[in-house]
Amino acid sequence: MRFENKVVLITGGNSGIGRAAAIAFAAEGASVMIAARDTEKSHGVISDLELGGGKAAQVLCDVTVPAECETAVETTLDVFGRLDVLFNNAGVIFREKTAPDTSEAEWDTTMDVNAKGTFFMSKYAVATMDPGSSIVNNASYFGLVGGRGTAAYSAAKGAVVQLTRAMALDHADQGIRVNCVCPGSVETPMLRSEFDLMGGEDNVRHLFENKHPLGRISQPEEIAAAVLFLASADAAFITGAALPVDGGITAG
Repeated sequence: MRFENKVVLITGGNSGIGRAAAIAFAAEGASVMIAARDTEKSHGVISDLELGGGKAAQVLCDVTVPAECETAVETTLDVFGRLDVLFNNAGVIFREKTAPDTSEAEWDTTMDVNAKGTFFMSKYAVATMDPGSSIVNNASYFGLVGGRGTAAYSAAKGAVVQLTRAMALDHADQGIRVNCVCPGSVETPMLRSEFDLMGGEDNVRHLFENKHPLGRISQPEEIAAAVLFLASADAAFITGAALPVDGGITAG
């Protein structure tokens, strides 16, 4: 198992891609700490992991609050004794929002959760990590090419991509790798809420499917597989990468 005796901290690990990653890491031997705001939902994921023989715990964490990010890292060390992988997964999007349509509060929330949260979690985690450790950030293909109606989200995910590259350079001599995944549309509760906002799944789902050259929306487990690859020794010579997992959107 690739992550036997390893400890993984996942933000937003109780839903969507984060939940899929938590299950996948645990299946490969990792002890998993889930950092999220909804402790009831986190408890459900932990129960599932433990039923499968995994080791898991949770910590209450709003990634927009620096002190809670620091506490999440400290709690991981207190409970499991080390930190080998940080997966910065927590994110938020406001759809159908051009720059003029985006309020200051929406801009701030989008930047705080997606970019600032990734920054603070990484800031506190990297100081505790040993050589061979890894940070994987959840960016988006919107961070590579931009997207209509996602002004704040594209800006925030672009910041995540560039933070990934900068940290990869800063911490290479410590033996700490930093990469990010850039998913296309993923079958998650966040996507389903976007469907509702844009007129209902029956009316818009095909638009999301058709924009991917592979003709479908990805499953969370497919993104999780890419995360595990980047975090594993299989990717030992990869750092600073922004890996599209987008069904081909950024190929054209």
